[in-house]
Amino acid sequence: VLDEPVLLVRTNEYISCLTNVCTHRGKVLVEQPTDGDLIRCPYHGRRFMLDGECSSMPEFEGVVDFPAESDNLKKLPLAERGGFLFASVAPNIEFNELICDVAAHLSDIDPGALTLANRREYEVNAHWALYCENYLEGFHIPYVHHGLNKVVDYGSYTTDLFRYSSVQTGRSSKGNLEARYLFMFPNTMFNWYPWGISVNVVRPVTKDKTIVEFLTYVSDESVIGEGAGADLHSVELEDEAVVESVQRGIRSRFYSQGRYSPTREQGTHHFHRLIAEFMNSN
Repeated sequence: VLDEPVLLVRTNEYISCLTNVCTHRGKVLVEQPTDGDLIRCPYHGRRFMLDGECSSMPEFEGVVDFPAESDNLKKLPLAERGGFLFASVAPNIEFNELICDVAAHLSDIDPGALTLANRREYEVNAHWALYCENYLEGFHIPYVHHGLNKVVDYGSYTTDLFRYSSVQTGRSSKGNLEARYLFMFPNTMFNWYPWGISVNVVRPVTKDKTIVEFLTYVSDESVIGEGAGADLHSVELEDEAVVESVQRGIRSRFYSQGRYSPTREQGTHHFHRLIAEFMNSN
């Protein structure tokens, strides 16, 4: 989860998410996928059950109250929706509250029909929030994405806002659904196309460097290469170019902040309000 080592445990009865750091000396416990009925630290041999409970350790026979609660691995909140797992190291809100408003837009996704077709990471030389700002508005489509603009009808493009999420909908000039862009604050994107979905996870690296992970799942190969999702790579590179230019531009001594279009930048304004809310609450 971002830069926090975590461990996903799958048994016949349950799936759970644990911290992946030994409670003895801080060694990362599991570096590669594996199987077994326990977790053993490769540093000094401390053992944990699959539920995270510390069970034993060599040379600790004389330690008072060992193992104690503090010796166990912490269990992180984990939720499933549409075949995807969501975890948080410091949840400020309940997952159901986060996703309830956009759940209906995920209901027509059949996880069993999706096949992982591609996984790719993009390095963007810009702050993660600038990348999200750009994603959250279709205002720039006619100016930045000339190919996409030929497919999506700009006049009927809509943005719907919810408490912690938003949905942008793009249709063709004939009214056919071409794309749905679902954003879950602060950094997760589900992009629906007729051929399947693309999931994007935005990971901050530094204040001016971001990694964006693309996971492409296909359900209907017959329509790949058509419509709004025909060339995700080219659209991504166009987005990166403009976002990196913004990163350079906002450093100008003559720039403070711009105002918002009430008809085209609802998503960006909503995103900024959420950032301010969480920063002020902390």
